[in-house]
Amino acid sequence: MMGRQNDGQGQLLYHFDLNELVPQDHLLRGIDRFFDFTELRDTPAYQQSRKDRKKVEMLFGHMKRILKLDRLRLRGLASARDEFLLAASAQNLRRLAQWLGQGPPDPGISVSA
Repeated sequence: MMGRQNDGQGQLLYHFDLNELVPQDHLLRGIDRFFDFTELRDTPAYQQSRKDRKKVEMLFGHMKRILKLDRLRLRGLASARDEFLLAASAQNLRRLAQWLGQGPPDPGISVSA
């Protein structure tokens, strides 16, 4: 449950336009003219990082949508940590149950670690 905003509190969410904040001649506006990042995207390490990032994002998406962790119900850092760990444990138990339900691997397939 969200509390009321006190008069002394600042606004938590506000709209801003990045084009108004960063001058047209700022270095960051032209950084893509000086650096070519296509080489980086073609490396195996980058591809592996994209693959791993997708897995993590899917897990967080599942926690938010299915486990209803779009907002924390408990207040305080320790309580929030406990609530998140409980949701992560539930997700890991779900994955473990799926893994155990698959049965033993096919003997003709070699599994390397």
